[in-house]
Amino acid sequence: MDNLALIAELFSVSVLLAVFVGVLIGVLVGAVPGLNGAIGISLLLPLTFAMEPEVGLLLLGGIYMGCMYGGSITAILINVPGDVVAAPVAMEGFPMTQQGRAREALYYSIFSSMFGGFIGVLVLILFTPPLARFALQFGPAEMFFIALSGLIIVGALSGSLLKAASAVLFGLLISTIGVDGTTGAQRFTFGSPELRLGVSVVPVVLGLFCIAEMLLNLGRKDETGGGYVDQTITRMAVIGAILRRKVLLLKSGAIGTFVGLLPGVGTTLAVFLSYAEAKRSSDAPESFEKGNPDGIIAAECANNATVGSSLVPLLALGVPGSPTSAIIAGALMVHGIILGPSLFVNRPDVAYVFLFGMMLTVVAMTLIGAFGIKYFSYILKVRMGYLAPTVLVLALFGAYSVRNSVFDVGVAVALGVLGALFKRLDVPLAPIIIGVVLGPLIESNLSRAMTIANARRMPLHEYMLSSNLSLALVAIVLFLLLVVVRMRRRMATLERAGAAA
Repeated sequence: MDNLALIAELFSVSVLLAVFVGVLIGVLVGAVPGLNGAIGISLLLPLTFAMEPEVGLLLLGGIYMGCMYGGSITAILINVPGDVVAAPVAMEGFPMTQQGRAREALYYSIFSSMFGGFIGVLVLILFTPPLARFALQFGPAEMFFIALSGLIIVGALSGSLLKAASAVLFGLLISTIGVDGTTGAQRFTFGSPELRLGVSVVPVVLGLFCIAEMLLNLGRKDETGGGYVDQTITRMAVIGAILRRKVLLLKSGAIGTFVGLLPGVGTTLAVFLSYAEAKRSSDAPESFEKGNPDGIIAAECANNATVGSSLVPLLALGVPGSPTSAIIAGALMVHGIILGPSLFVNRPDVAYVFLFGMMLTVVAMTLIGAFGIKYFSYILKVRMGYLAPTVLVLALFGAYSVRNSVFDVGVAVALGVLGALFKRLDVPLAPIIIGVVLGPLIESNLSRAMTIANARRMPLHEYMLSSNLSLALVAIVLFLLLVVVRMRRRMATLERAGAAA
């Protein structure tokens, strides 16, 4: 496909309309508690069957990109993450809102998402074949160490070590509920057919963050949902502040890109790892969870960087890197398009328009987010008496919509009460979420590693450390743990010094 034809196709009315409509829908869907890119794309998938393949794909790609950003809006304004990936943003953005810096936090969110989106899509365009081949080198041992590192690092950086460890173990316990995928044994089901299906991460997030926050707010006497201040801060001032954090921006984009490449890992690990790394490398780690913009920058940059990189294995090898990209693969198959290396030979018109069109979704997301912030902030003018019931209804709807299950609604409510209690006791919630998300990944890859080790008649530890990549990952984890221990000791010393003063 020649350059002129590609440019003409990219800037056609149908493509631009699909991109902007898709991103707008994605932002709105992402802001609704419990909904995410996979659900939004699933709902609109039938509409793309009557469209040209490239137009339909960019509509879905726009929803994907928009959803990644949309969840941060409610996370920042009312501490209600639209999706689990927005949880770290809520931990930093909502304190900023309480300080009267809502618009500033929203600007940090959209422009960090913009930089992350550009990084991910640039990688998608330039490095699709080699990076896809690199991702295939990660077997069960390597995936196990990556997931375990995320669990350890996020847990170690979250508040009191004892409370963080307890929270991680609680999340892992939740993740074990249901039928064992390897043996078929039932675990902690207590004879309940609903528990045999396991506990979905969506009601867990909605309960611990959304419902818990609203329950804590029900008794508030104030008239509005937060401290709304019509700030005079400019977009360029925030962009300048983000660019002064070049190292943080590049690290977060690299983490998001790397994790997005790995099929089945998901965006959550990338976001929490990036957030943890930002806290680890910060000169003021004690300021995190109190309104530090670095946390927003790290999480949002990594979040949107995964969009482009998760599509790399899909386009280059036909292997979906996430549930959302799997649905996009289904849309391609409906149009009779075969994924893999032959895609760029047989249908270059679809492949290249989609690749470069994803860059347009980043532009559309930036425009919608940057100019919509003035209107997003008005949610803070709504009385808490109206806001809390509305959010609770949306949260319960989100919990129900995942599997059309009333049982999931009950899980969300129960965890909401528990989450409110945890907040009162200063038990960190992030390690619980990361435990629920990474538990199945750790378990399944360990089980696969055991099966392969048995088949090769070798000890498990020998197989797990048989590749240079595994050894490198273990070394990285140990190094990060040492750094985290030193950082915690430094924080403890500063706290004792402050108490003495």
